[in-house]
This record gives sequence, structure tokens and C-alpha cells, in this order.
Amino acid sequence: MLLAWYNFAMKDYLIDTHAHIDMLEESDTLAEMENYGVKKAVIPSVEAGTIDKILEIANNNENIYAMLGIYPSEAKSYNDELEKHFIELAENYKKVVAIGEIGLDYYWDKSFKELQQEVFIKQIKLANKLNLPVVVHDREAHKDTYDILKETGAEKGVLLHCFSGSVEFMKECVKEGWYIAIGGVVTFKNAVKMKDVAKEVPLDKLMLETDSPYLTPVPYRGKPNQPAYVRFVAEEVAKLRKMPIEEIIDITTNNAERLFGI
Repeated sequence: MLLAWYNFAMKDYLIDTHAHIDMLEESDTLAEMENYGVKKAVIPSVEAGTIDKILEIANNNENIYAMLGIYPSEAKSYNDELEKHFIELAENYKKVVAIGEIGLDYYWDKSFKELQQEVFIKQIKLANKLNLPVVVHDREAHKDTYDILKETGAEKGVLLHCFSGSVEFMKECVKEGWYIAIGGVVTFKNAVKMKDVAKEVPLDKLMLETDSPYLTPVPYRGKPNQPAYVRFVAEEVAKLRKMPIEEIIDITTNNAERLFGI
């Protein structure tokens, strides 16, 4: 039986909340999504140069949506002119449903942490101005990510993309009302921490993603990922939680539609 908070219409299709479709062969990707029962997907923005392509894909496909944002490693490219451009795009394209992926990444390069933080804060404030949620990239920067989100206040909601923290950190995040996105890593045999998170994250804060073409789930690990494979993530989460996959699909789809307004 579903929990008391849950009163949405039953959904029988999946949503990939984070798929870099602009890096894939579009026609094949969309056809395969249909074959696997994945109806909707949201494309994150990484750098300014890819935004036109992302918006084109979203505008040409009814069930594909777009985010606007600058990835942490691209923080040096963020400026007032780009922010004004984001505002214009968000106000003129209804398919823009979030600011993302934004955040902090201390794995590759720690030499400009302060700039990353500054740009992260600016983009959260931009999301508030545009009444959009934020989709957050957090790699080896859990404390700073948490502190900035809490202090700045993303008013329309937060989705922690490709969550990589502990169960304890997850619990602190959901206390703030933030959503947790589980990706293909949960299917990896040795991903004990991620499996524990998947078991314990509250259902009303759970979403699914692929981060395609990266982090391909079993049984296609080692090959390029695609939105269709979010079904394997759903299957693994259902197995770990000992729930029917239909309920996981239904709940996570409704969560995504609620946050993104899709």
C-alpha cells in the first residue's frame, strides 16, 4: 500500500530527470526511450555553447525538457551577460523547467573553489528570480554544497543529481525538503553506500536518472548510457526496497512531474 502522502493519479511511464541527450544520437535515443517505457526526460545544461542545441531538442519533442545553467568546471565562463541571456531564454521558452546542472565539484580541480561557490550562489538566486527549481551537481563537496543551498535558499525546490553522499547526509538533505536522484551506480555490485541510500531515502523525495551517456547501469555497463536505461535503475531500486517496480515508477514519475511542473 502506498503511503498516506501519496494521492496522485497512477503513472505507468518513467521519467529520466537527467539525460545529456544533446550528446547522443537524438532519433535513436527517443525511439529507444519509447521501447523501454520512458516517456519524458530533462536535459541539463553544462556550458553556454550547448544551450541552443538543448533548447532545439526540447522544443522539437513534446516530452523533452531543458535546464539552463553552468557546470562547476565552467564557472569561469559565467558573467552578467550570460545571466541576462538565461533570463531571456527562460522567459521565452516554456520548455525550460529548471536551473541546472549547477553546484560544486572538488574532484577535478580545487584551484578555484571560491569562484565555483560564487557562481553557484548566483545561479541559485537566478533560479529564485525565475521561479524555477535547481538541479545540483555535488562531487566531493557535500558540506559546502549543503551550506550554500541552506543559506541561499532555493525557493522552488532542489534536486541533488547523481547523489553520492552517505545515508546520514541524505537524511540531512531530505530534512530540508530536497529531492534525491538515484542513477545507474546503484546497479553496480560494489556500490554499497548507494544501495543503502536507495533503500532509505523517503519515497516522496526519490527520483531516478541516468546521467546518460555516463554511468551506464548493469546490464549495459561499459557501453554508452541512454535515457531508456533508467528502467534498470527503477528495477534495482524496487528490488532493494522489496517493492513492485510499478510503484517505484509511479512514485518517482509523480515526484518529477511535481518538481519540474511537467
